Amino acid sequence: MSVSAALSSALSGLTASARRAEVISSNVANAATPGYVRREVVLGARMVGDQGQGVATGGLRRDQDSFLLNDRRRAGADAGGRNLLADAMKRIEAAVGTPEDATSVTAHIAGVEKALIAATADPASESRLAAVADALGGLTRHMARATAVIQLQRSDADARIAEQVGVLNTNLGKVQELNAQILAYGNSGRETAALMDQRQVLIDGIAAIVPVREQLRTDGMVALYTPNGAALLEGAAAKVGFDATGVITADMTQASGALSGLTVNGRAVLTAATGPLSGGTLGALLRLRDETAPQAQAQLDAVARDLVERLADPALDATRAQGAAGLLTDGGAPFDPADEVGLAGRLRLNAAADPDQGGALWRLRDGLGAATPGPQGKTALLDGWRLALASARQPASGGFMAGARSAVSLAGDALSRIATARVDADSEAGYATAFAAALEKLEADGGVDTDRELQDLMQVEQAYAANARVVKVVDDMLQQLLGL
Repeated sequence: MSVSAALSSALSGLTASARRAEVISSNVANAATPGYVRREVVLGARMVGDQGQGVATGGLRRDQDSFLLNDRRRAGADAGGRNLLADAMKRIEAAVGTPEDATSVTAHIAGVEKALIAATADPASESRLAAVADALGGLTRHMARATAVIQLQRSDADARIAEQVGVLNTNLGKVQELNAQILAYGNSGRETAALMDQRQVLIDGIAAIVPVREQLRTDGMVALYTPNGAALLEGAAAKVGFDATGVITADMTQASGALSGLTVNGRAVLTAATGPLSGGTLGALLRLRDETAPQAQAQLDAVARDLVERLADPALDATRAQGAAGLLTDGGAPFDPADEVGLAGRLRLNAAADPDQGGALWRLRDGLGAATPGPQGKTALLDGWRLALASARQPASGGFMAGARSAVSLAGDALSRIATARVDADSEAGYATAFAAALEKLEADGGVDTDRELQDLMQVEQAYAANARVVKVVDDMLQQLLGL
């Protein structure tokens, strides 16, 4: 090897060492930076003609496990969706109560029965009749509040769906732009690692909304697909569509056209658990709006229907006209079995027996259709309503197991279903969160290890010193030649 070749090799070694030191310092500085991926310099033998001469310093290689990255994103999306549903179920359960709660539906029904027993013991007492009306009013108000909470969950979910669709479209557009920049930078020989980090952060945000599988192309660009087959980014970004509704009532569904579904590039897609955009927080919000909350509402409506039908038995009150509303009404009107959805929110005490609506308390004792007060010692109707609540009856709706139940027992079964759904949601969220955390730790363990980086830096220091020594020796040799 000539003296000039030796000098050239040593200088290339100095350049490589300096570049490695720069990259190592960047790794250490960004050890805690979200989205940062460890880099290392690509080195190779430098060829001059057919002879090796020093080291060639190439680009940067991002030290990333793409399989683990995709698994971590999918697990994170699943955990986010399940935690969202678990939080919603906690709010719903808190609104309806549990069977043992003092303010639950079961407690209110038991309170009505207790008030009826007291009124039967002294039917002439206006205060005891007022206690019956108050207990019934408390029951209807509780059912209305619980319904309002459930429908608020649906309205909030609808608004958040619109918000997340907007974020999704924005981030997909930004990833498309970064793809183009990375391609242009790569073709011009410029470094693209920082742009790839930015892209990864954006894709992480997308993956929290909709789980995605990233496919890296040979030109540095990426394509994004959902596990269920939707192409979100394949050259051009997909356009996801959704129309927010605003206030949602119990009768509004996607099937009826009252609520918006999702579209991808203008085409409607399935929004159920098997849909192409399911699995993340977006899918969980759709499930909350269209399945979870309506199921809880259906349980309340079944209890409300059971109460209305028990207290509307024609055999109880001979003063009531045929077809007229019973003691509990559907917003003041007779109940129509075809209009059960949302009944719990419309449940009202019959105006004829409600002083707040211009009625009279004595009609609780003498009959809803009575024109004048009857004998003050009359107890048949009060006792009949109590027995109607206490008697075993097969529920007409709600999907309960076969078997007759009292009103309190049916309400307890409905609340137990909601509580069980909440417990299941909590359990699923806990498992999904733990699994996602384990994958995050596994990914972090493969990230920047500052101890390892400092060890590498010591090796770089030694290599730099060795190459500098070669330069010094070559310089001494040249000086000797020049001194001849």
